[in-house]
Amino acid sequence: MNDIDIRKIVKEELNNIAPEVDMDHIEPTADLREAMDIDSMDFLNFITAVTHRLSIDIPEVDYPKLVTLNGAVAYIGAKLRSSGR
Repeated sequence: MNDIDIRKIVKEELNNIAPEVDMDHIEPTADLREAMDIDSMDFLNFITAVTHRLSIDIPEVDYPKLVTLNGAVAYIGAKLRSSGR
């Protein structure tokens, strides 16, 4: 899976959390919680959705690595590559 595919999945899952937000207007380096006006529970729901959809484990200590779109894509890509996918 390449970064374009991962970015698409991340955007889809974020859109499920906040369907009113136009994901094309979110800066890739912006804090997703602030840019999308979501709370910590919504952010946790996003992480949970990604872990289920991609069958990866994201430990709580790594949650800060997913606070931006670019960060989430890079982290998930590294996780998938390390698992051979």
